[in-house]
Amino acid sequence: MILPLTFTKAQALGNDFVIIDDRTGRISLTPAEISEVCDRRRGVGADGILLLQPSTAAAFLMRTLNSDGTEAEMCGNGIRCAAKYAFDTGLARQTEMLIETKAGLRAIEIVTENDGLAETIRVDLGAPSFERASIPMTGPASEAVRERLVVDGASLEVTALSMGNPHVVTFVDDISQADVARFGPLIENDEAFPERTNVEFVQVTSRAGLRLRVWERGAGETTACGTGAAAAVVASSLAGLTDRVTRVSLMGGDLAVEWAEGGHVYITGDAALVFTGTIGSIL
Repeated sequence: MILPLTFTKAQALGNDFVIIDDRTGRISLTPAEISEVCDRRRGVGADGILLLQPSTAAAFLMRTLNSDGTEAEMCGNGIRCAAKYAFDTGLARQTEMLIETKAGLRAIEIVTENDGLAETIRVDLGAPSFERASIPMTGPASEAVRERLVVDGASLEVTALSMGNPHVVTFVDDISQADVARFGPLIENDEAFPERTNVEFVQVTSRAGLRLRVWERGAGETTACGTGAAAAVVASSLAGLTDRVTRVSLMGGDLAVEWAEGGHVYITGDAALVFTGTIGSIL
């Protein structure tokens, strides 16, 4: 790590990130350094780091580094934070932009406030994939939709899919009683998912409403997850429980999700830049 290192702290629905502008492509972080920066007592504190690097196909490449030191393909809340940072700081002033991720290019639309700053960000997450190889998930070639998964002696009905990153959705009667701390890590690390998975616990409240808690791969339970909200709406719509346009209520706030007829999933919400600072040393 090159020190001192300037960063911006950002959050979307309480899902928080350390943004580092590395458009020179000079910064390399070890898993231990990532965990130390994200440590909430000894570091800056965050669910992950967003490393913004050069791209020949988009405004920049966003790398998502989880708090446990691993790297994710994509992050729905993170990409809104990155877009907010890029627009408000002048890195990219277009209200429509492309951001490159490990899951591919993602199209962004920004609605501005009267002060010219980004207010809401709409992200095209692309189309969901149910192919086991793309999730990835072991087993037969059939899609894992409303399938039984046995973990710790419990048989759960789940739908597995990829939103550019892996997700497993399971429905519960009462989200407040969901044993996220028990089943989240068990499903995340189940042998059926060779690259681990994010886990969504979903309560349907109406044809246009869901309540959601998320166990994120590499970060544990977080206040929100954009791709997780998208996966929840896709799974609930497939099951005939909700419409394709649904508001998802997470611990950190609400996110609007649309599974368009063309197949792509869109999430719309805000993001905030919290503070800037400098990392002078790593403990």
